[in-house]
Amino acid sequence: MPAPNNFGTWRAGARARLPRFAFDFADGGADDEITLRRNQTAFDDLSLIPRVLRGIEHASTERELFGRRLRVPVLPAPTGDSRILGPQAELAQARGASAAGTVSVLSAVASLTPDRVAAAVDEPQWAQLFLYRDREVTQAAVDRLKRLGFSALVLTVDGPVKGNRERDIRNGFRLPLRPTVRMALRNIRHGKWMWDYFTTDPGSSAERGLRARLSTLLENRRRQALSVPAVFNVDQNWDDLKWLRGIWDGPLLLKGVMCAEDADLALELGCDGVIVSNHGGRELDGLPASIEVLPEIAAGVAGRAPILLDGGIRRGTDVVKALSLGATACLVGRPWLYALAVGGTEGVQQMLDAFRGEILSAMQLLGVTKLEQLGPEFVRRRAGTGLEPPPSRP
Repeated sequence: MPAPNNFGTWRAGARARLPRFAFDFADGGADDEITLRRNQTAFDDLSLIPRVLRGIEHASTERELFGRRLRVPVLPAPTGDSRILGPQAELAQARGASAAGTVSVLSAVASLTPDRVAAAVDEPQWAQLFLYRDREVTQAAVDRLKRLGFSALVLTVDGPVKGNRERDIRNGFRLPLRPTVRMALRNIRHGKWMWDYFTTDPGSSAERGLRARLSTLLENRRRQALSVPAVFNVDQNWDDLKWLRGIWDGPLLLKGVMCAEDADLALELGCDGVIVSNHGGRELDGLPASIEVLPEIAAGVAGRAPILLDGGIRRGTDVVKALSLGATACLVGRPWLYALAVGGTEGVQQMLDAFRGEILSAMQLLGVTKLEQLGPEFVRRRAGTGLEPPPSRP
């Protein structure tokens, strides 16, 4: 009998394969990790209410998003330096998503260059963007993404400064990683991971020597370390969004929205969609779960633009709950990272296929055949949660 293909097994597999600091880098959150846990437990506070005798033979999980038909409404989210989880990194993200019939979002601080990832698949991908202090740098990044054919831009604004990630502090984790005797001794059980991380350069010619590859990797990591918070714009504001809208003519989504007011402002300034997200509980602890604020944001948006939900998605039933409460699609971060650690590109595809299977099964058991049929009437808050019932459909 095959092993279950679900978040729990991917996470357990990643934990067994990775050094502790690498696993904690992906698994951890800010401060006491209250928001990290709440992102998941908030879904447990929602019950699904099925309809029976509805005729569900021809059910479909497909959804159109910005003119592209997705086989499953789940997108691998942008996550920085994913090579820590597996050597195929963002190549696996893009290829796995493509094979599963969906689109991935490349991180602005990815391990690999946008050029390499764009060339890995035939379909256009999405790209994340942070605002730099120097607008010329942001302009250059946008121009590059245009040239490479990225179809949508995800402006991420919920982490102008880095959160207090205590697991990373305890582990002494910092980028760029450098191979040392101490690291080797502390992680002797994970020799394969160390070899893969420090010697494998995805997509490069197999003839390149070890010395050259090590030199290139270390230099790339040095440059990456210089490019992160020191040059990001911590004074970003709505005028920056208006400026960005003027230089990017494709779909533009604002990621990090946690209230209806910000969603409304984003749409007024020309955003084509919003992403409800608390950054996976990795920045400010004590925020509500993304799913908790989704209903009020959906009511405010009132169908004017797509809403994506990021945070706490672990099962297909979570996706169905989010779509019922107003989301158009969902982003997943940790699930694809753990799948990457366990199975590379194939693992990412299997993870997304598993989500699709679970969504399809949940739809049929709820009595619907199309995602558009889902609505708040399919969801109830569990008694004693202290939460308001979901609003009526806009």
